[in-house]
Amino acid sequence: MKHILLATFIIALSSSCGGTTSEVPLSIEIGAAMPLTGKYAAGGAEIQRGYTLAVEKINADGGVFVKAYNRKLPLNLNILDDSSDPGKTVSHLETHFSDTEVVAYLGGFGSDLHAAAAAIAEKNQVPYIGVAFALWGIHQQGYKYLFSPFFKSPDLGKHVYEFLNEVLPEDRRPTRVGIFQEQTDWGIEMGELWRDNAPEYGYEVVQYEVYTPFTKDFTDLILKAQEADVEILLALPTPPDGITIFKQLGELGFSPKFSLFVRAPDVPTWIESLGSIGDFVTSAPGWHHTLAFPGVDELNAAHQTLKGRPADPLVGPAYAAVQILAQAIEKAGSLDRSAIRDAIAATDLDTVIGPVTFRQDGTGIVNSPILQYQDGQVELVWPVEYATADLVYPAPPFDAR
Repeated sequence: MKHILLATFIIALSSSCGGTTSEVPLSIEIGAAMPLTGKYAAGGAEIQRGYTLAVEKINADGGVFVKAYNRKLPLNLNILDDSSDPGKTVSHLETHFSDTEVVAYLGGFGSDLHAAAAAIAEKNQVPYIGVAFALWGIHQQGYKYLFSPFFKSPDLGKHVYEFLNEVLPEDRRPTRVGIFQEQTDWGIEMGELWRDNAPEYGYEVVQYEVYTPFTKDFTDLILKAQEADVEILLALPTPPDGITIFKQLGELGFSPKFSLFVRAPDVPTWIESLGSIGDFVTSAPGWHHTLAFPGVDELNAAHQTLKGRPADPLVGPAYAAVQILAQAIEKAGSLDRSAIRDAIAATDLDTVIGPVTFRQDGTGIVNSPILQYQDGQVELVWPVEYATADLVYPAPPFDAR
């Protein structure tokens, strides 16, 4: 009789769980390779923070409903530090695939790391969502599992000129462009787009210089820019390289009227390292904490508790990546990677970075705001309908800051 009762209890328990207990996972496993050390560490920290806050919010609400199990399951984010090394990015994602059986990957920071990761995601047929990388070429290789809710090089290659033409009257507008091109795949892609798009918008590239990552002395490039009367300086250095360039601009006393540096100013170490020298640079990290999209107030409150300030620029896109993945898992109704991949491709979601959809190549149709450091604070200057401050132009000389 005891055996009959025990069997009845097990059957009832299995029925209430939507299947046998062995079939129901304890959590939804997600894998990430993050640059928590090395040249991209500051950016990686922001991305990690965005992922963590999103996972905590979703789990506090009970997790993600998975129809196949008729219940909500918590997300479990497994993070490994790739030390800003693409080789380690690859090995860590392989470890997640073989040891943890993750249903999706989340990316780190830096286009070279994402490029390495995309190939592994495709090989393993694991959906991959990555932000904080604008490299467009990797999306043109036919990958089906790569998604990026982030602006891409073709967007930024014209937006900087559209921005200047919109916010500055023609008689005050700078026209002479200097480009410091990092000798990497993304550097080449972005530099060529800035150069090729300039004439269409009324600008002239008067200097185009190439440098290798980890360059310690940019004196020659800066002196050539000064000699060429560069008014607009465009570059996409790593945080350490960008800080070096601006320190040496300050030392040489050459302040372009306008500068857009992609990537380097995206992280708090920019102003912490440079102080007033780092002011008035513009950047395009993909988000600003004042954008009035659903969930932003709650995210800012959580970040304020954690770090004593509203969410940093890269926290928002990272948070949105988890929102997108969670909705895709729910729509897929299972933990099948192929089904999740298809659901991500069909995303049409309002997130903390605004509405997000994807093109067929996995690139996101998203907002791409431009920010500017003003007196140590990051202000949103474009699009003008969202702006928290006007663009400060021309940038004051370094000795007047």
